[in-house]
Amino acid sequence: MHARVTQVHILPGKLTEFLAAVDSLRPAIPKQAGFRTLLVLCSAETPASENATRETSATIYSVWDTMEDLRASEKNLFLYQALAQIQSYCKGLWRIREEEVIASEMGTKVEARQAGE
Repeated sequence: MHARVTQVHILPGKLTEFLAAVDSLRPAIPKQAGFRTLLVLCSAETPASENATRETSATIYSVWDTMEDLRASEKNLFLYQALAQIQSYCKGLWRIREEEVIASEMGTKVEARQAGE
């Protein structure tokens, strides 16, 4: 299996909208050939000073059966529509890399956090 790992910085105050945009994509993602799983992790960094805005970043893992499936998803219009939808709630450059999955175990289904929670 192979993963696309995307790291983004979320605009201040836009986490709820970012989560809603990601959630709106969930029904279509499993229809992509070779798709295995999607995992979105979020972290908030402590500001350097009291008056600074708290930076929120997300790391998005999409896992695919093969490297060919992952690369084919990059040629699919769906990916670009998804990125455009999420981009409006992000700032700066995205970091995207590909990695090989060398171990995996997914237990029970984990539900997405509802916007506003």
